Amino acid sequence: MLSRVADSLYWMSRYLERAEHTARLLDLQLNLTLEQSTPERDQGRWTRLQSALRAACHVESDDAFGVVRELTFDPHNKASVAAAIIGARENARQVRERISTEMWQQVNRLYLFIGESNADTALNIEPHKFFQTVKDQVQMFQGVTDSTMSHNEGWDFIQLGRFIERASSIAALLDGHFSTFPYIHPDVTHSDYFEWLGLLKSCTAFEAYVKVHTAELRPNYIAEFLLLNEEFPHSVRFAADAIQSALSAIADSTETRKSVRVHRLAGRLRAALSYDQIDDIMHGDIHAYLKDIQHQCAEIHTAAYETYIAYPVETMFR
Repeated sequence: MLSRVADSLYWMSRYLERAEHTARLLDLQLNLTLEQSTPERDQGRWTRLQSALRAACHVESDDAFGVVRELTFDPHNKASVAAAIIGARENARQVRERISTEMWQQVNRLYLFIGESNADTALNIEPHKFFQTVKDQVQMFQGVTDSTMSHNEGWDFIQLGRFIERASSIAALLDGHFSTFPYIHPDVTHSDYFEWLGLLKSCTAFEAYVKVHTAELRPNYIAEFLLLNEEFPHSVRFAADAIQSALSAIADSTETRKSVRVHRLAGRLRAALSYDQIDDIMHGDIHAYLKDIQHQCAEIHTAAYETYIAYPVETMFR
């Protein structure tokens, strides 16, 4: 496969994963403002959101509407939903002949939806409906991709992009949350209940978590589920497994000998998440642990570029 094609498929997938993740977090933050809120707590939420999205907004964090508007519709902010969807559509256009017609139609549908949406109407009148449509459209694209595209090397690059983005994003989200709320006590305080509930819902994890731990919210249980659970699709462990599987499939199809380093990096991340214990993580420096996951994802990204892409590496936050 041409490196240009692999690059476009990879970034198309990363951008769409980023768009869905950002839409989910913005939707949830707006819902949390309707719960037990104070101006200080709301401002902290928006500050934490920007940190989790690794976003720099040009408005103050106490201007909730301004933050949401910029992170949704500003095409010049690389963390925004609009910028991600525009990027995904442009990369899809560049490899139009390598993706299915259904995939192209779906990404175009999402692109037109964002372009035709009125910011004031979407955010003032029906924000939940707007963000739910974005999430549904991205998930539909993923389903269409799985069912209409051959599961060959191109599909593997799509999986690689999706799960590198997901692992790094979930680690950043957890780091922002655990930096704010105390986690040394086993029980969640009443005042922080909605914040921990929101963290689970940010990862579409509440229902799956309840099936494992019941409705008892405990920081160590939540951290273990979102970090180390091997079955839940939005856990870091699941994403690490998927990254290694995609890289193995790519190596098999390309028969390249240069893939040793990238496989070693992916294997190291997967091994750590397979064998680390949550008690050790929680009693150690969890922030350093989560930063290291993000760093390892960046290293895997760089090594994959050096192995399979012919031109210079671009940053993870392209």
